[in-house]
Amino acid sequence: MVTHASDSNFVDKAKLDLPFLRKEVSQLAKKVAEFIYKEAQDFDKDDIEVKSFNSLVSYVDKEAEKKIVERLRELLPQAGIIAEEGTGTPKEEGFNWIIDPLDGTTNFVHGIPVYSISIALAHTKNNKTELLVGIVYEVNRKECFAAHQNGGATLNGKKINISGEKELGKSLLATGFPYEDFNRIEDYLFMMGKMMKAAHGLRRLGSAAVDLAFVAAGRFEGYFEYNLNAWDVAAGALIVKEAGGIVSDFEGNEVVDNYVFGRQIIAATNIHSQIVELVKEVFLKK
Repeated sequence: MVTHASDSNFVDKAKLDLPFLRKEVSQLAKKVAEFIYKEAQDFDKDDIEVKSFNSLVSYVDKEAEKKIVERLRELLPQAGIIAEEGTGTPKEEGFNWIIDPLDGTTNFVHGIPVYSISIALAHTKNNKTELLVGIVYEVNRKECFAAHQNGGATLNGKKINISGEKELGKSLLATGFPYEDFNRIEDYLFMMGKMMKAAHGLRRLGSAAVDLAFVAAGRFEGYFEYNLNAWDVAAGALIVKEAGGIVSDFEGNEVVDNYVFGRQIIAATNIHSQIVELVKEVFLKK
């Protein structure tokens, strides 16, 4: 059984010790979350940078990413890095760590306690991507959502499953608001209106990774959003799938590359098809 990167078999996907990686990355996320939580207590808004319109970054994001990447390189030095703050280089084929060191930076900056760390391991071969490990750590609640391929999903070590609710009218949904790409905002707002009328309620927490983790834990029945990056959704998507949920793009296509790199995602319980139909009716209209 492979447990460290120096073993020659470690680069073989079939022989990766996924439970070991899941455990190690969970511990890493917890350690970095402690750093983020501590920094949040005295954080000064003057310490933020504006990357682009409504896109913020702080020294906390950068330092958290540095800590994460340093340890991940020890675990799997052959892997590329896809990270929000630009640390490392991605690989077209093979392994990639997909990292958001602080998903929900705007919440963090304003003192709103919903933000998380998101770390996933993906493997790409012949232009087909698989998600192997996913960790979402919600910093303030100290909740570690974890999964590995074919290994189920857990919250702080206890098995979790999606909600058993099958009626959209009794379901609580989550989404996100566009913050820089407003080209389809009228369609999106209209679609959210339809969701509000069809479902039990609609929420916007401000962290895509947390939204997905909450679907996996049965707190939400569904989640949809567009204009996202791979680091926002990769870890959470795997956790949802391993908890028994369905993940797709807006057309209902469940190919991993479509919803991880395609900038649109639907994750849900058995009401997935109902959400897809509403989204297609409004957002994908010709």
